[in-house]
Amino acid sequence: MIRASRRSLVLDANILIRAVLGKRVRNLIYEYADRAHFYTPTICVADASKYLPEILNARGIDTTPVMTVFTLLMQYVQVLEDEWLMEYEVVAKARMRRRDLDDWPVLAAALALRCPVWTQDADFFGVGIATWTTEHIESFFAC
Repeated sequence: MIRASRRSLVLDANILIRAVLGKRVRNLIYEYADRAHFYTPTICVADASKYLPEILNARGIDTTPVMTVFTLLMQYVQVLEDEWLMEYEVVAKARMRRRDLDDWPVLAAALALRCPVWTQDADFFGVGIATWTTEHIESFFAC
């Protein structure tokens, strides 16, 4: 069940990846999980699942323990199925057409939930939704 609230955020794939590879983003998610709802489209889970092993292998790091961290992290994030986002597909694609069109599900999720996106991707700036970067995300929670 979707539980959007004033403290809801859609997480972009780059945030999921940062949460697994580093401590800061992961700790922020854990710290605010009792006060916020975190969502992500299935494509972001697929992207993180694809790119994490590639990044780890390039760094010579064993993927098994790190992917376990990813699995544990996803207990704090509700995955939004593609069918749930279809109502917003046309609008999201129109707004993303001059940017990265593959990011339309993230924008569609934010539009559907009427909440901001936590991302490091500048492609979301100026598409009609609030965006928060990791550098400033604690200000979002302080409001």
